[in-house]
Amino acid sequence: MSAGAAPTRLLADRRTLLKGAGAGLATLIAPGVTLYAFGADDAGARPAGEPASAKVRWGMLIDSSKCAPGCDRCVAACRDENGWQSTGHVESDPQWIRIVTVRDPKTGAQSAAPVMCQHCANPACVDVCPTGASFKRADGLVLVDRHICIGCRYCMMACPYKARSFVHEAIEDQKTNAPRGKGTVEGCTLCVDRIDAGRKPACVEACASEGGGAMTFGDLNDPSSDIAKALASLSTTQIRSDLGLDPGVRYRNL
Repeated sequence: MSAGAAPTRLLADRRTLLKGAGAGLATLIAPGVTLYAFGADDAGARPAGEPASAKVRWGMLIDSSKCAPGCDRCVAACRDENGWQSTGHVESDPQWIRIVTVRDPKTGAQSAAPVMCQHCANPACVDVCPTGASFKRADGLVLVDRHICIGCRYCMMACPYKARSFVHEAIEDQKTNAPRGKGTVEGCTLCVDRIDAGRKPACVEACASEGGGAMTFGDLNDPSSDIAKALASLSTTQIRSDLGLDPGVRYRNL
C-alpha cells in the first residue's frame, strides 16, 4: 500500500465504524421509532452503511438579491448548529460562514452574500495537506479529519476564500455533531451530519424560514433537483472561477 493510500484507508475505516455505531445507538434508544421524518423537498438520506457516491455532488446556489441588508440568519444558524462563537478578533474568528459585502468600483453598487467553504471539485486545501486531514468525499464535500490534522495551517494559506480557521483555545460545551479541537483547522462542512441524515444545512433551513430564501441546496448532478434546474436556466457565477477549482457554491446577482 502506498503512503498516500494509508490515510485514505484509515479515514474510510473510521467513518464505517462510526456509521455502524450510530445506527446501533439509534436502535437501542428507540427501537421501532423513526428518528427523522423528511418532506418531499429534503435532500434524501443514503441507505444505512452505504458510502458516499460520486453520482451525487452536493452544492448550493445563493441569490444575493434576496439577502436583506443586515440579515445574518444563516450565520446565526451555523453558529448555533455547530457550537462556535465569534471572538471579536477577525484574525482568530471561526470562518465557518461570514457575510461579505461586494462593491462595484465603477458604479458604487453594493451587494452582500454569505461566504463559506466553497467545496471545490479541485480543492487547493486538499492538495497542500501533508497528512491527508483535508480530504474531499466522493459526493464533493470538503472536510477535515481532526484526528490527523497537525495544525500546520497550509490549507488556510492555500484557500483563496479564507474559509478555514485555526482553533487556538480549548473548546468547551462542544456539539456532538460538530467535534472541534484545539490545535486543528476547521471550516464549513455544509452540515455533513444533516446531509447524511437526509436533511438540509442549518443555514439553508434558517434562510428559508426566517430570511429571504436566498439559498438553494441540492444535488448538482441531478437534473431534476431544484438547484440543477436553477443553474440551467439562470446566469450564475463562481467566486474566482479563474483559478479552476470549480466551487460547488454558486452565486447569482453578486
